[in-house]
Amino acid sequence: MKKALGFIIFTFTLAIILSTNFLGVIINFYTDWLWFENLNLSNLFWTIFGTRLGLRVGILVLFTLITFVNLWFTKDKILSLVYKLKKKTKEGEDVIELNPISSNNWFEAITSKRINLVYLAISFLIGLLFSGIGSNNWELILKFINRTSFGTVDPIFSKDLAFYIFQLPTYELVYLMLTVLVVLNLIIIGGIYLFTKAGDFKLDNDKTKHHISILLGTFFFLKAWGYRLDMFGLLYSETGVIFGATYTDVNAQLLALRILFATSLLLGIVTLINIYFKQTKLIIGGVAVLIMTSVLLNGIYPSLIQKYRVEPNELTMESPYIEHNINFTQQAYNLDQIDRRDYPLRGKLSYSDIRNNQQTIDNIRLWDHRALKDTYSQLQEIRSYYSFTDVDVDRYLINGELQQVMLSARELDQNLLPERAQTWVNKRLVYTHGFGATMSPANKVTEAGLPEFMIQNIPPQSDLLEIKEPRIYYGEATNEYVIVNTEANEFDYPEGDQNKFYNYQGTGGVELDSPIKRLAFAFKYRTLNILLNDDLTNKSRLMFDRNIHTRVRKAAPFLRYDQDPYLVIGDDGGMYWIQDAYTTTDRYPYSEPHSWGNYIRNSVKVVIDAYTGEMDFYIVDEEPIIETYRNIFPDLFKSFEEMPEGIKNHIRYPQDLFKVQAQLYSVYHMSNPNVFYNKEDVWNIPREHYDGSSITMEPYYTVMSLPEEEEEEFILMLPFTPANRNNIISWLGAKSDPANYGELVLYDFPKGEQVYGPMQIESRIDQHEEISQQLSLWDQRGSKVIRGNLLVIPLEQSVLYVEPIFLQSDGDQIPELRRVIVSSGDDIVMESTLELALLRLVGDEQLEEELGDKLKEEEPEITGAILEEQSDLKQKVSEITTIYNEAQEELRNSNWQRYGELIEEVEEKLLKLEEELN
Repeated sequence: MKKALGFIIFTFTLAIILSTNFLGVIINFYTDWLWFENLNLSNLFWTIFGTRLGLRVGILVLFTLITFVNLWFTKDKILSLVYKLKKKTKEGEDVIELNPISSNNWFEAITSKRINLVYLAISFLIGLLFSGIGSNNWELILKFINRTSFGTVDPIFSKDLAFYIFQLPTYELVYLMLTVLVVLNLIIIGGIYLFTKAGDFKLDNDKTKHHISILLGTFFFLKAWGYRLDMFGLLYSETGVIFGATYTDVNAQLLALRILFATSLLLGIVTLINIYFKQTKLIIGGVAVLIMTSVLLNGIYPSLIQKYRVEPNELTMESPYIEHNINFTQQAYNLDQIDRRDYPLRGKLSYSDIRNNQQTIDNIRLWDHRALKDTYSQLQEIRSYYSFTDVDVDRYLINGELQQVMLSARELDQNLLPERAQTWVNKRLVYTHGFGATMSPANKVTEAGLPEFMIQNIPPQSDLLEIKEPRIYYGEATNEYVIVNTEANEFDYPEGDQNKFYNYQGTGGVELDSPIKRLAFAFKYRTLNILLNDDLTNKSRLMFDRNIHTRVRKAAPFLRYDQDPYLVIGDDGGMYWIQDAYTTTDRYPYSEPHSWGNYIRNSVKVVIDAYTGEMDFYIVDEEPIIETYRNIFPDLFKSFEEMPEGIKNHIRYPQDLFKVQAQLYSVYHMSNPNVFYNKEDVWNIPREHYDGSSITMEPYYTVMSLPEEEEEEFILMLPFTPANRNNIISWLGAKSDPANYGELVLYDFPKGEQVYGPMQIESRIDQHEEISQQLSLWDQRGSKVIRGNLLVIPLEQSVLYVEPIFLQSDGDQIPELRRVIVSSGDDIVMESTLELALLRLVGDEQLEEELGDKLKEEEPEITGAILEEQSDLKQKVSEITTIYNEAQEELRNSNWQRYGELIEEVEEKLLKLEEELN
């Protein structure tokens, strides 16, 4: 009784678990469909779902049917074995002990229909097990069907690259699945035949041999197809001097695969013919030949060719294949489109250089985004539950001039609410959105070392730009679901001691206009509050998957996304996120692999409305992969021309892509196979100092006019240094303005000229007596010096280096921009402003007069104050140094008492100096 009761309880519990899991799948499916429908992307949803379902069902049926047919042919053997065993049992032989039922009853239970049912169940389980393989490869199949030609062929097999990117992966998947299916059936069928043979050694085995021969023949034909596919796979070989097919692959490995292909094909034919000749030894001999051929030709022969033919003459033998690798790598990463130009150097900067490039000077970015984020957080978060996730660089047309700015969204982070306020009502109905943004010029600073805000406070205040809809329901920190348009008042923003409230007016989220929707979301989020809360109405809207990183990946999982979406204020006063998306593949022949594959294009810009969550996918590069996706999802993508001008003017070349291209171009700028092989001209990405550490220099945006071009543009740039040296040899720039978007330009410095690299300038700063003393004195207890990004700005026919210096107190964590270091190579100057630093650097009387008047208006008496401060500081440092040297002399004379007195005096003066500086 207890066992029966336990079994019932176990069965009931299992049924509840299984039904709950199944219901969870249904609920997630339903709510996801509602999510896509709200975004008008239901066609995309059903395309993916239909393809996944069709592949799952198709593979389930294929595996089930083929396995069942093969098992069905063994049914006679099972029945015959049962008959023989039953006959022996009746004759009194003790064949097998079966309890609690008798042997006769057990044999009677095995009938043809029941065997069919068992076989069908086994076949179905096998089909179910493998059906998920096809379902997970829905994208592969859709790209195969909707493929677009590249118009470029490979140099070995002369096939369009679309074959390798869209067709070959599908063929490999089909080959793998069919091979698994045949091998699995061979194992199962072979096992059954061996088992039934043990019961009857006198049975006629012709039918068995025929069955096994057909399966073996099919396996050999599949193996031949596999060798054929492996031939194309040589274009991804990693065994040679470069990525892709090399001399050994083409002249030895390819020959071996062709022989193995022919051998497998012949072996398959012989196996089928052998059904009539019944010579098992012939098949065994054929298998042995295939194995021996594979070992000798596919393993030993290529190794011998590589060692004794290629290695002694590697450069000569591999030159054509190195050239293939260079050409296809440059194509895959768009490096072949780089416009390479010479950058003639004239020498030091002059007054005319500054005057002729005033807009470039006015847009040099002094504020480092890492330091500025802390400053924004302290000055503009307003309340503890607001946060700035990131500070982005962009440009806006301000008073008719293009100006580089720093911009960050003020998002609401529910995790920062006080613990007592983290109730379901507060987190889901009240604290639903962030508010506004903060913007400041990239190069302006107040007398206190703080940014000059162009947009600040809550509600946003600005004389230059208007934010008409400042509410942020979708962003980088919006990780929880919320319900809006309810009877409960949404917290909008704080105003003094009072709070302002708001009721959502947009179309974001799923409308809870039916009990079924409420029930589904209540189950999804495991809460009854969605059903019981009285503030919810039929017009309430539930917003989920609000984080823009999650949002774009859910809508279009087949694209790869940049890690840094950025905020834009549109001409309509709305706030939008721009997310760069890439098309990538790892199947581009001969192209050097990177972490993202070996082909990449910035094909799509995704624009996300921060208020409604609406997403628009704009194609900015109509290359073959994105064209294939457009064939699959025609309703998803829009042309670049459809992007609103207010958004289009803020697109920028993405840093992630630029980093990949710069890393590869540091090697693949060498187009000569001889130079490439010997690595004679490898470049490095420079290093710089930041916050006390040596880091790899990041690409940086700047507004400048390129040499020989008149118009200023928003440029992303990065210098290069030669391998094992720190001087700059060239710099790479990417244009971001819509008219020239994506154009890459490389400027080569004269090889006979010395151009200081970032680390060399950093070292010269460290060695500069006045600057290093000043920084060391500041970087004492209670304060911290942060050296920002070192910017290398090509200007006319010279180079300008700019490094901001931030001072941060341990108490308030507000980095203040206190000094700017500038250099033109040999000369290094540090002053409180960029203008004053340039004044001293150039030393031109006319420039001094122009900038001097400007400085007198903006910062009266700043020059005299700085000079007086520096003179006083030098005097005090000199006094401390004199006392310290005297103490060291007393120490050498073993006068311990006097030594102690002098050291105490040094400490007192240092502490007093530190207080004055702070």
